[in-house]
Amino acid sequence: MPPHSWNVADCAIVVSVDHQFFVDSLRPVIDSKNDFPDSQSDGRSAFRGRVIGLPGLLAIALFLATLYAAAAEWTVHPGESISAAVQAAAAGDTVQVERGAYIDHVLIDKPLRLQGVNRPTLSGDNQGDVIRIKSPDVVTDGFIIRDSGDNLTEQNAGIYVEPGSHRAIIRNNDFAYTLFGLWLEKANDLEITNNLITGKRDLASAQRGNGIQLYNCYRAKIIGNNVSFVRDGIYVDVSFNSLFRANKMHHVRYGTHYMNSHDNIWEDNDTYKNRGGLALMEVRRQIVRNNRAWDNSDHGIMLRTIQDSVVENNIVVGNSKGFFIYDAEYNTLKNNLVMGNRIGVHLWAGSIHNDVDSNDFIHNRDQIRYVATRSEEWGKERGNYWSNYVGWDANGDGVGDTRYEANDVVDRLNWKYPLVKLLLNSPAVQSLRLIARQFPLLRGPSVVDKHPRIHPFRPNWSDWLGIQRD
Repeated sequence: MPPHSWNVADCAIVVSVDHQFFVDSLRPVIDSKNDFPDSQSDGRSAFRGRVIGLPGLLAIALFLATLYAAAAEWTVHPGESISAAVQAAAAGDTVQVERGAYIDHVLIDKPLRLQGVNRPTLSGDNQGDVIRIKSPDVVTDGFIIRDSGDNLTEQNAGIYVEPGSHRAIIRNNDFAYTLFGLWLEKANDLEITNNLITGKRDLASAQRGNGIQLYNCYRAKIIGNNVSFVRDGIYVDVSFNSLFRANKMHHVRYGTHYMNSHDNIWEDNDTYKNRGGLALMEVRRQIVRNNRAWDNSDHGIMLRTIQDSVVENNIVVGNSKGFFIYDAEYNTLKNNLVMGNRIGVHLWAGSIHNDVDSNDFIHNRDQIRYVATRSEEWGKERGNYWSNYVGWDANGDGVGDTRYEANDVVDRLNWKYPLVKLLLNSPAVQSLRLIARQFPLLRGPSVVDKHPRIHPFRPNWSDWLGIQRD
C-alpha cells in the first residue's frame, strides 16, 4: 500500500506525523505569560490567565495544517484487497477503488470515504453483508454492490449501517441481487441518494428483504432512488423528521410501508406496478404531496390510522382502489386526481373529520365505497369534481345546483350482489335509483358534496386517460 500522500500546488508530498510531538512542543508556548490584565475595556477580558502569543498561533496553525495534510488517498487496483486498504487507512482518508471485479466483505469502522472509480463491482459471494458500516461519517459512492447473503434473520444487506453510524452518505451505487439493499438502524442524518436497488428477483416476495429499511432513524434524506424486485421498496419503522423525494418503487409488494413514523415528508415519488403504492399506517403529521401512484393491483395510497396529515396534489390513477382510507381523522385531502380506478376511494372504520376538497374524481367505476352509519360531508369550501354528477348549473357559476351523493341503494346492492352489475342499465334499476333519491328512508349513509364542481380542477387530467383498471 502507498504511504499517506496528497498533492499541494501540484507537488507530491509524503509526511509522517507524530501528533503527540506537536502537542508537547506547543506546551511551552501556550504556557507563556499573558501580557494583558484580566479585564480590559477593549474586549480582551475573555483572555484570562495565560494566552497564546504569535509564535504559539503559528505553531498551532502548522499543527492543524499537518493534521489536514495527513488525510490520505489510497488506491486499490484490481486483484488487491479493499478490506486491507480500509483497515490500513486512517480516519478521514479516502480509499479509491479502480474499475474491476472484487469479492470481499468490507467492514468500515472509522470515518472515511470509499470511492469507486469508473464503477467497480464489489460482490459478497452470496454470503453475509457486502459492506458493513459501524462508524459515523462514512461515504460510499460509485459502486456496483451485489450478491449479499439471503438470511432474513441476520438481515443480510448490500450495505448494513449499524446503530450509531450517524451522517452516513450512500450515493450513486447500483445494488444487484441483494437481500436488503440498505439496512439502516438507529443512525441519524443519513443521506441515501441516486441508488439503483434490485433485489433477489428469483425468490418469492415473502423471502426477499426490503430495498431500503429504516429503523429508529431521524432526519434521513432518501432522494432519487430506484427500487424494484424486493419485498417493500422503502420500509420506514419508528423513524422521524425525514424526507423521501423523487424515488421510484415498482414491481414490489408495497412501494413504501410506513409504520409508527411521524413528521415525515413524502413528495414527488412514483409507485407503480406494485401490489400497493404508498402504505402509511399508524402515523401522524405526514406531508404527502405531488406523488404519482398508478397501475397498482390493490391500492394507490393507503391511509390507515393516520391523523393530522396533509395529502395534496397527488395523481392516483388506474389502481384497484385509488385511496384506501381506514381509521383516518383530522387530515386534509385536496387537489388530488383520482381517476380510472375500480374504486376511487374506499372509506370506512370511522374515517371522519377530514377536510376533503378541490379533488377530481373522474371515471372511477365506483367513485366512493363508503361503510359507515351516517353520512360524511366533503367539499365544504370549494367542492370536488365528480365525473358522474348528473345535476345542473343554472346560473353558470361552475357549481352544481343540487348536491352530489356518492352512494345510494343501487350501489349497495351492487357491492353485496355483484351480479346486479348485469342490470345496471336496465329500466328497473334506473327506476330504483330515481325512487331512492326521492325517498329519504331508502337512502343509505353516503359521502355528500353540497358544492359539486361542473368542471375538473386539473386542466391536464386527460394526460392520464390511458391507464384504466378494468
